[in-house]
Amino acid sequence: MNTSFKRIFLIVMDSVGIGASPDAVQYGDENADTLGHIAGHRGSLQMPNMGRLGLSNIRKLPGIEEAETPLAHFAKMQEASAGKDTMTGHWELMGLRINAPFRTFPDGFPDELITELKAASGRNIVGNKPASGTGILDELGEHHLRTGDLIVYTSADSVLQIAAHENIVSVEELYRICETARELTKDEKYMVGRVIARPFTGETGSFERTPNRRDYALKPFGRTVMNELKDEDFEVTAIGKITDIYDGEGVTTTLKTTSNMDGMDKLLETMDADFTGLSFLNLVDFDAEYGHRRDPDGYGEALEAFDERLPEVLEKVQDDDLLIITADHGNDPVHHGSDHTREYVPLLVHHPAVKKGMPLPLRETFADVGAAVAENFQVKMPSFGVSFLKDVQKQGGQ
Repeated sequence: MNTSFKRIFLIVMDSVGIGASPDAVQYGDENADTLGHIAGHRGSLQMPNMGRLGLSNIRKLPGIEEAETPLAHFAKMQEASAGKDTMTGHWELMGLRINAPFRTFPDGFPDELITELKAASGRNIVGNKPASGTGILDELGEHHLRTGDLIVYTSADSVLQIAAHENIVSVEELYRICETARELTKDEKYMVGRVIARPFTGETGSFERTPNRRDYALKPFGRTVMNELKDEDFEVTAIGKITDIYDGEGVTTTLKTTSNMDGMDKLLETMDADFTGLSFLNLVDFDAEYGHRRDPDGYGEALEAFDERLPEVLEKVQDDDLLIITADHGNDPVHHGSDHTREYVPLLVHHPAVKKGMPLPLRETFADVGAAVAENFQVKMPSFGVSFLKDVQKQGGQ
C-alpha cells in the first residue's frame, strides 16, 4: 500500500465555527461567529498553540496572535450540504453531500409520532421538547420515578432522546423501545438522524446519566471515504461519537470517550500505535456542554484547555503523519438564533515538513477533507470534494 502519509489524525472540534457563512441568513444565523463572539465576550482567547498553527491567520481573533511562520497550512471551509447539524457536517467531511436536510423539532415531535411511541412502548410520555440532558432530568426525573412515564426530548440536532431510570425501565426494555422508535422515524416522514437511549440512575436532586447510552443512527446514504479505507484494509479508528455518527460504517476500531480531555487522551494513545490509516476524533463537549447551554465562558475555558493539550499532540506527530484540525458546524453561544449556527469552519493542516504554513484557497465544501484522505491512501475518491493534498505536501507551502 503506497501512501503519502502513513497516518492521518483528524480532529473535529464539534461546533467551533469561525464566522457566518454567506448563506447564514437563510438559516437565521446572520452575524453568527462562534470563535469571534466567545473571544469578544471574554475579552480574548488564550490559545497560543492554535495561534502557532495559524488560527488567527485564517481570521484575526482577539488574544490569539497571527503567526509569522504558521506550523500549518490554513483555510476556511464552507458547508455545501443543506443543514447545520452534526451528522450533516461529519458525513460531508467524508465525501457525502446532503441535499435533503435531516428534520429538527424545535417545538417537539408531532402528536402522531408520540401516539405511536406510546402504543409501541405501553408507556405514557412526558417532555417532548428541546432540552439539555441534565436539565430535563431535574425537571421530570421525579415525575418519571412516580409514574414510569418515558422522558422524550430533542435538541438542535436531528435527534430523539428517550430517558428512563434503570430501576424503573430496564436498560434492555429501553433499548427495545428505542429500536422501535428508530423504525418509526427513519423514513422521509420524520427523517430523524439519531435515536438515543439515555438511561439514568440516582434520586431526586442527584440524577446521573449512566454509561449505558446507546445510539441508533441512520446509516450514511452512500459510501464514505471511511468505507473505502476499511475495504482496502486500512485502519479507521473512531474516537468519541464518530462510530455513532456513521452508524459504524467504515470503522475498524471504536474508542468511546467521556469528555474532551478523555478524547485527547485516547488520541494520544492512537498516536503511540503503529498503524496505517485514519484516526478520527470528535470533541463533543464544545457543542453539548457549552454551545447548547449558551455558556460562552465555559466554552472559552474548554477551548483553552484543548489548546493546552496540543503540544502533547504535536510532539507525537511523526515525519509520515498528517494532522488535520477542523469543525463540523458552528454553535455561537451568544447568538440570538438557533443553537447550531451556519458558519465557516477552520481548517489547519500540519506535518513536520511544514516550515511556513501557507493559506489554502477557500474550501467550498467540507468534503475536501475526505478527498485529501482518499487521495493520500489511494482509495476510491468521493464523487464530491477537491483534495488539497498536493498543496499541503509542498514543504513550507513553497
